[in-house]
Amino acid sequence: MNLRRKKRFEFELGTGAMNDIMFFLMLFFLIASSLLNPNFIKVNLPRASDNKAIHKKLVQVTVTSNLKYYIDKTEVPKADLESTLQTALAGADEATVQLNVDSTVQVQRLVDIMQVGTRLNAKMVLATQPSN
Repeated sequence: MNLRRKKRFEFELGTGAMNDIMFFLMLFFLIASSLLNPNFIKVNLPRASDNKAIHKKLVQVTVTSNLKYYIDKTEVPKADLESTLQTALAGADEATVQLNVDSTVQVQRLVDIMQVGTRLNAKMVLATQPSN
């Protein structure tokens, strides 16, 4: 009497889900690597013998809702805004003015301040709040 089985069992490993897992892992590592190093274009920059420091200066101009003008937390009359801003920006190679203007202030007043900055050759940046 022959008690042995004629057919052997062969084990198979189901790999159908492996494709999905590998795809998600590849996607995860791709996103994670771009977040860690957003500047993924590598450039070898040339060297310079002269290391001149550029003096950047940031001056804050604030306009409140009741039309009070401030330059770096010091209240300034509107008539003296240009001269005071010019003395605040003196000595800087790259002058930048950050405008903190209340949202209820008319746009024309904002444009007037921007024209003052343009006459003084300063970069103008408008500060905003992040939206939720």
